[in-house]
Amino acid sequence: MGLIAELKDLVKSAKERDPAAVSTLEILFTYSGVHAVINHRIAHWLYKRRVPFIPRWISQFSKFLTGIEIHPGAKIGKGFFIDHGMGVVIGETSEIGDNVTLYQGVTLGGTGKEKGKRHPTVGNNVVISAGAKVLGSIEVGNDVIIGAGAVVINSVPDRCTVVGVPGRIVRVGGEKVLSDEFHRMNLPDPVSEILSDCCARIDFLEKELKKIKKEKK
Repeated sequence: MGLIAELKDLVKSAKERDPAAVSTLEILFTYSGVHAVINHRIAHWLYKRRVPFIPRWISQFSKFLTGIEIHPGAKIGKGFFIDHGMGVVIGETSEIGDNVTLYQGVTLGGTGKEKGKRHPTVGNNVVISAGAKVLGSIEVGNDVIIGAGAVVINSVPDRCTVVGVPGRIVRVGGEKVLSDEFHRMNLPDPVSEILSDCCARIDFLEKELKKIKKEKK
């Protein structure tokens, strides 16, 4: 993708996903997320051609300017948008599909245990909300929403919503998923059942005793 096409793609993504976007000039000159992606495209191009030092320098200089750190080795698809991007970190072996949106404080990182491919692979049309952490060599499917502050350490199938620490799936294809807590709440309670049975027997015996006393009178 040429520079002009890349700029048009970034502007289009910002206008579609940020209701505060007013004009093309404002997006190009004031959106740190757009600046970070432009810098990354340059650094990644050099990185693939095994140019030493300069890709990392561009990455770190971009981090200094924007507060967003994207390793030159990360692979990022088209339609990528970082909204309020301060604190975003994207690791070296991360792979990001098309039309993905990240909010501030998102980390696509490693766990410190893997070698080689050690960062997430994110599918198309994914939204990762503020402060979420997606860690390890896991796969996040297409059309996934990851809630604010979630910590995702396991792969996520397509069309799911993930929330919590650790991340758990609460929706699949728009339908709610009953949580483990819900299932535990609705399991039969044997102690309660025994107590209820004992109370019923006591009531029965008291009624029988009353009948016997009446007959004796």
